[in-house]
Amino acid sequence: MLIKRQAYSLLEKKLQESKVILLYGPRRVGKTTVLRELEKNLKNTEKIKFVNGETLIIQNELSSQSIEKLKSFVGKNSLLIIDEAQKIPNIGLNLKLIVDHIPKIKIIASGSASFSLAQKVGEPLTGRKKTIHLYPISAKEIIAIEDKTYYREVFESHLIYGGYPELFSLKSNEEKQDYLGELIDSYLFRDIFEIEQVKNPKKIRDMLTLLAFQIGKEVSLSELANSLDLHSDTVARYLDLMEKSFIVVNIRGFSRNLRKEIAKTSRYYFYDNGIRNAVINNFNFLNLRNDTGELWENYIVMERLKKQAYQTIHSNNYFWRTYDQKEIDWVEERKGKLFGYEIKWGNKKFKEPKLWKETYSNAEFEIINQKNYLDFIV
Repeated sequence: MLIKRQAYSLLEKKLQESKVILLYGPRRVGKTTVLRELEKNLKNTEKIKFVNGETLIIQNELSSQSIEKLKSFVGKNSLLIIDEAQKIPNIGLNLKLIVDHIPKIKIIASGSASFSLAQKVGEPLTGRKKTIHLYPISAKEIIAIEDKTYYREVFESHLIYGGYPELFSLKSNEEKQDYLGELIDSYLFRDIFEIEQVKNPKKIRDMLTLLAFQIGKEVSLSELANSLDLHSDTVARYLDLMEKSFIVVNIRGFSRNLRKEIAKTSRYYFYDNGIRNAVINNFNFLNLRNDTGELWENYIVMERLKKQAYQTIHSNNYFWRTYDQKEIDWVEERKGKLFGYEIKWGNKKFKEPKLWKETYSNAEFEIINQKNYLDFIV
């Protein structure tokens, strides 16, 4: 099944001379496919060099820090595409040298977890880069295949198995479950275990299991530390690694210094529902689950983040809660205004918290449920 990725349009739009586009995303999310499609469509207008950073020859060529060697490597090409660029030593500095000394060159570099973890690119390319995030398949991308009717037919499967592209070519649920299990074992943890030299990989898995049962709830570092028999600093480091590895997303509490508000805690959402369900080995459908509300909230949050990224909606995202348990699941701060959203699976009524309304009288509030969620995420 060929699914047109929204990130592709952003790549075309942001491609610019003397700039580097960084295409971030988890392993197996389709970065190489998107780059190959771009290469195919631009071959008549650009002279393109497409290389893979995992090969030793490319690593040697692109880590030289020699301007002459880099010029020779690029040659007469106008567009340099580097897949898996995180594998190349000193890649950030070398990309800076290329951009600074080869006029009008365009560069796209893709990377997964260690791209961020090793900070190989960020600082050297300050002012010279643009960033695009590629997420698993979104609801909008599914709808674009045919229509909303088709989306509704596959919705429950999307909610349970997530949106990694290869899943859409697998016919049976057993194949999907095997794929997600292999994805976790072979790819998602690889950068953390190899590059960051985590001493106890089992603790990472155990931590993810605990997080999987806390969707939509505040996560306490001290409670995680006690449960895992780890120091709280180690827990914080592991959480940061998982976030930078595109496994989880950290959402902070919102506060404008109202004494009753909780601001220093975090909630964690999984980048993909399928990964979350694979971690706890639960692929039951909705009529057999007791965590449908958590799945729904994780799904809505991540689909909203995809919409923000692909439609360039600039927003600071939070949750809101008070010490006396009043809360709003999702808060966006954009264009100088606050928007509160309560995410509900069922049709149970929910009143806007009085303290929220009194404290932020100009803020908007809306319940996101099965009746209106497509407007929110598509």
